Amino acid sequence: QVQLVESGGGLVQAGGSLRLSCAASGRTFSSYTMGWFRQAPGKERDFVAAIRWTGSSTYYADSVKGRFTISRDNAKNTVYLQMNSLKPEDTAVYYCAAALLSRPELYYSNSHRYTYWGQGTQVTVSS
Repeated sequence: QVQLVESGGGLVQAGGSLRLSCAASGRTFSSYTMGWFRQAPGKERDFVAAIRWTGSSTYYADSVKGRFTISRDNAKNTVYLQMNSLKPEDTAVYYCAAALLSRPELYYSNSHRYTYWGQGTQVTVSS
């Protein structure tokens, strides 16, 4: 069982930065692929970024590549999403998720593969 709690959301102007954190409980956190997804009003939940349990591989949606960075600290049971050069279209509720994936390189963007989800944190980017 893994419980996830996101923090760090807020209101920021376009071009600004935010750092989201996701604190996980559970002894096996280090075994999980961790992902960030987002959902804007009236839209589906979209993949943003993911990181393998070793931290050796990271994956990004094309829309955030070069602007967002995902990282993890297994000693702190925490995964981060550094968001730079934010745009109004980044406005959404951001969710942290955890999955046990034998082939994360194949399934990292599939939300149905993620077992545990946080409650979400709102990110609003004003123009």
